[in-house]
Parts: sequence; C-alpha cells; structure tokens
Amino acid sequence: MNAAEMLTTTATSYPERVAWIWDGPDGESRARTYGETNRRADAFAAALAGLGLRRGDRVALFLQNRPEAMEAFFGTLKAGGAVAPLNPRFTADEVEYHAADSGARVLVVGEELADVVAKVRDRLTTVEWVIQVEGTPPDDWLGFDEILGRHAGGRFESVDVDDGELAWLAYTSGTTGRAKGAMLTHGVLVFEALCTLADAMRLEVEHVAMHAASLTHGSGYNALAYTMKGCTQVILQPSGFDVDRFLDWVPKYKVNALFMVPTMIKMVIDHPRVREVDLSSLEWVMYGGAPMYLEDLKKALEIMGPVFVQIFGQTESPMTGTILRREEHELDGPHPERLGSCGRPRSGIQIRIVDEDDRPVPAGETGEICIRGASVMQGYWQRPEATAETLRDGWLHTGDIGKVDDFGYLYILDRTRDLVISGGLNIYPREVEEVLLTHPAVSEVCVFGVPDDKWGEALTAHAVLARGAGVTAAELIAFAGEHLAGYKKPKTVEFVTELPKTTYGKLDKKAVRAPYWAGQDRMVR
Repeated sequence: MNAAEMLTTTATSYPERVAWIWDGPDGESRARTYGETNRRADAFAAALAGLGLRRGDRVALFLQNRPEAMEAFFGTLKAGGAVAPLNPRFTADEVEYHAADSGARVLVVGEELADVVAKVRDRLTTVEWVIQVEGTPPDDWLGFDEILGRHAGGRFESVDVDDGELAWLAYTSGTTGRAKGAMLTHGVLVFEALCTLADAMRLEVEHVAMHAASLTHGSGYNALAYTMKGCTQVILQPSGFDVDRFLDWVPKYKVNALFMVPTMIKMVIDHPRVREVDLSSLEWVMYGGAPMYLEDLKKALEIMGPVFVQIFGQTESPMTGTILRREEHELDGPHPERLGSCGRPRSGIQIRIVDEDDRPVPAGETGEICIRGASVMQGYWQRPEATAETLRDGWLHTGDIGKVDDFGYLYILDRTRDLVISGGLNIYPREVEEVLLTHPAVSEVCVFGVPDDKWGEALTAHAVLARGAGVTAAELIAFAGEHLAGYKKPKTVEFVTELPKTTYGKLDKKAVRAPYWAGQDRMVR
C-alpha cells in the first residue's frame, strides 16, 4: 500500500478529530483536523501532479516543525513521489549538496529558511520548482497555500505503488564523509508505524502525542504511528527545545506520548521546576538516538515515573532494532542489569552478533551487531558499493559492537564507525575534518566525541598547525560554522604537535579518544 493511506484512512474515520495543535506566527494557538489535513495533502498531491511530478521523483522538504511539513510529506507520497527531508539546521552548502545528490525536482521551504535557499538557488540545478510555506515568495517561486487553493475541493486518489518503491530518502553518513541517502520504502514506513504501535506505544485514537524533536528525524517516524492511530499531535515549537514550554504544555494538553533524545530528558529532570509540574498524563516517553547515562535514567524514573521506552536502531532501519519496554525499566526488579541493555529485538526483527568473517557468535561473545527485518532500507541511493558493504546476505551490518545475553537482550559496547551523537544529532567527524583541513593554518586534524553531561557527547578537535601558521581555537570553530550547521562545529579545539599513528601510518583515533573516555563505562546506549 501507499504509506500515505494511513492519513487517508484516519481522515475518513475521524475527520473532525484534531490532528495538529501548534502556535502560529502571532503566538496564538491553532488547530487543524485530520479531515482538513487530508484535504490539504490531496491538494498538494494534485499540485505536484500538475507540475509534472513523475512516479519516484524526489521532493526535498526544508522546514522546521509545522503541520505543512507532514502535509507536504503525505501529499508527495500520494502523488507517487518520494520525500527527502532536510535538517532545518543545514547551511546553504548542505542544502545544495542534498538537493543535488537526491536529484530533487521540487524543494519545499519554510519562510523562516527561505534566505538559506536563496543563497544557492542558482546552483540547485535539479530543482525545477521552489515552493515556500507562508510569507511572500520571490516571483520565480510558488506559494504553498496558493497552489493548495488552486487544487482545493477534489479528492486525490493515491498512486497505487508497490511496497518496495522509494518513499523516504533518509540521509545518513559514515566514515566515507559525505552523506548517503538510505532508501526507505513504503513498506518500511508502514512496518515501522505498525511496529511502534505493536510494542512501544499502545496508542488509541483518544491519546495525545507531542513532537518535541525534529520531524525530519525520530519524531517524524513516530508521526506515522500517531497518524495511523488518529492521535492528536501537539507541536511543541518550530525548532529547538524549550524546557519551560515542555513543562507547561504537557499538563496543558494532557500529553500521553512523545519521542525524546536523552539530552532533552536530562534538561527536563535537571530543571528547577520539574517537581512542581504535573506530568502524570505521560504514559510513554520513547528515547534513543544517543547515549544515556545510567544515573540520569535512574533520576528520570524517580521524577517522571515508569514511562520510558528505550529503542535502538539506525537511519538504515529507522527506530526499529531492539526495545527495552516500559515495564522493564525497573530499578529493583529481578534483572537490574537489563537497565544497561538496549532490550530485545522488536516485533518482526532479528538481531545477531557476527565475527569478522560474518559468522554468528554464541550468546555472551562480542561482535558486530546485525539487523534483519521489514524495517531495513533497500540500500543507499546511487551507491551500490556502500550498499554491498552494509547489506550482506539480507543483514544490515550496523558497525556497532555488542553482545546478546542468553535471553536475547542486546548490550552495545562500542562503535566501529566514528559517528558522534550529540544531543541526538548525528555528527560525522570526517565531514568536519575535511572542512577544517581547508583552513590554511591546519596541517592535520582529528575530530572526535568526548563525554558530555548535557549532550551525551560533545565534539572536539585536535589540530596540528602548519609550520609558521597561527590561528586561535575560536577562529577555527567560527571557520567550521561558516561551512557546516552549528551543531557540527567543534565545542573545543586543542592544538597538538603531532597526532598518534598506527604501525600502518594511519591516524590512531582510538588512542586520541581513550583518555577522555577512561572510566566511562556506566552508560545506557
């Protein structure tokens, strides 16, 4: 089925059910029903068809959290296209790269991000139409509400796609540097939503969900399950995370479910007002995407109650790998050691640990974590070699090192890739290193993550300067910020005379990181 049918079905059954609650530009609270949302998605699909969008064409979405992001998402799928969500914190250079790599023919941008697109509009060679949400678009752009108005009133029959057709081009990366598009099909999205409802959040139509994280990432995947069930979805704010607003809005709207990264949870439990606020409506707080320290989890359970559901997955198998159920977050239960695990395989998912020759190892032994199931990507967009390396014999090789116990509970021990997860956002050191090495004062550089109480991990850099060159740490950080999204900038830069090398002459990043991570073994991943 076309994954957009989850919206059509809900809107047919519950047309007057409130789908979205959010603050408008004037700060006043607004609401939109599922019936209205579906009509707007239909109108957008009709508009795309009128522009000549073909089956399988990509539509890039560059928007902060707002209802139009999901209307454009579902409308694109209805029209037979595929979405490529772009992180709203991207710079103009990053927008240019992702638009070109995906081959997007259409780019939908929010008024708040229009100036970023304007800087590179002439270089977006594949993009035939830019559609702006709110505000007055330039003469050669289209207005979102304007094109919806032209096609309002009629029902759009979703294109009857196969389960294996591309629906969501989710960009990730690895040690090779530039971002890769993980091809998530209609079947993957439907399975992911069903899997969430089956074992993570037992939602009903009467429940209220909140989007506190970005719709381009984990919260967007959860939006599929919320929509499938017909829950009201509260958008906390367009971007960022305001703890005071969270503490006000959870009781105001009696929020039952949401996805959070560990950084958000820590910000909540450390807030001086948290014990004064009624958070009793919360039933499920799904978390993942970053390391979480055990002591923080214990404190969260004490303050917020037994509401937490931990997940482990990757962009290549979104939100769907293992689960530590709400009922298993026990401080004094019969298996306290499981609080340090990622739980057991989710419904319809297989997990196995393999050695360097891809041979399964017995329970308790260490190896690479592999995932198999209906949530696994089809492959990397236009990267057959990377696909062949990651998908082997039907198994997704995660690059993470771990073990499983006799009962199938997974424990992550290390990452073979150099991915840094800071505040739930993926940062790929190679990308940052390549930017820093373009500075004339830098001869060598090593970028890596260090433990951070607030963000889980913080990015730092060790730099060797070119002979006779001079630059300050602040100048290098600012230089990185000119070419990368703000969250990818190193928090600190240290200048060293040399970087350690292996016997093969390669940078020994493990040796660089080791002093910072010594003793950091009490972590829930």
